[in-house]
Amino acid sequence: MAHINLHPAINHGFKPTDENFSGGTLKCHCARHPVEVIVQAQTMHNHACGCSKCWKPAGATFAIIAVVPREKVSVIANPEKIKIVDESATIQRHACKECGVHMYGRIENKDHAFHGLDFVHTELSEQSGWSAPAFAAFVSSIIESGAPVSQMNEVRSSLNKLGLETYDCLSPALMDVLAAHTAKQKGTYHA
Repeated sequence: MAHINLHPAINHGFKPTDENFSGGTLKCHCARHPVEVIVQAQTMHNHACGCSKCWKPAGATFAIIAVVPREKVSVIANPEKIKIVDESATIQRHACKECGVHMYGRIENKDHAFHGLDFVHTELSEQSGWSAPAFAAFVSSIIESGAPVSQMNEVRSSLNKLGLETYDCLSPALMDVLAAHTAKQKGTYHA
């Protein structure tokens, strides 16, 4: 079988999390006047995402996505180049109009369990130390983006060899957050 390009940042392993890391700057791919976003905190829940909505580098099968508190994310250069890719989506992905790179995703629905967290692509940073990927989410969704069904066992095996547990939704811990949020809204929550 042909080599599967999971993502350039994980194909051959990845750097461990630096527990003392406190953030850095993300830049779009424009050679001139790139959009720059400062993230003033370490990220959480970094993962390989196979959904069809997340931005992926050319040829990559997965995106690498992490979350960080919304108030820690600020556009510091060329904000006029940013547009929301799909304003009707739950996660409003803010991308550069010129190169198409997603700079951050934001949930505006205050009733959503993940409201207050922004989604970022740490591979857009020259700094190292960001939280390492910990799992792979929405793995089956890569089929929707054109991955052959016949390669799914190889894809899952490759992710597992990297130490990334594969899920066809989010990790159990994040699914628990979503379910707990729903239970609180229904009045059925028990700690």
